[in-house]
Amino acid sequence: MTPATAQDIQAANRLFEQEVVAKRNYDALDNVYTADARILPPGGEMMSGRQNIKAFWKKVVEEVWASVTSVTLETVVFEPLGETGWEIGRATLQFAGDAPAATAKYVVVWKKEDGRWKWHIDIWNMNP
Repeated sequence: MTPATAQDIQAANRLFEQEVVAKRNYDALDNVYTADARILPPGGEMMSGRQNIKAFWKKVVEEVWASVTSVTLETVVFEPLGETGWEIGRATLQFAGDAPAATAKYVVVWKKEDGRWKWHIDIWNMNP
């Protein structure tokens, strides 16, 4: 992976952490997901399209994750494949108060859109 690609990948992941989760800025997802992205959430139906994904994350962050204070995404491996690539990673969710952190694992298929790397297919599940 080139340094420029690594920087782009990390920038998109930081946007999710810092803007979407921390600041509840769901419009930042325009710079995280491709226009025709798909998500495969745990225990839920597959969704496609950025607007549907934005509505999904708004509901999750504000209702299900209401006590989550931060999310940290950690890339374990990223493999570029031309204008696409895949990432395997870990997520750590921190909660308000003394609640222990929760962890998840994820796979993202990345795709270049308008010259930027964005999440194209996103699947994750929580660790026990």
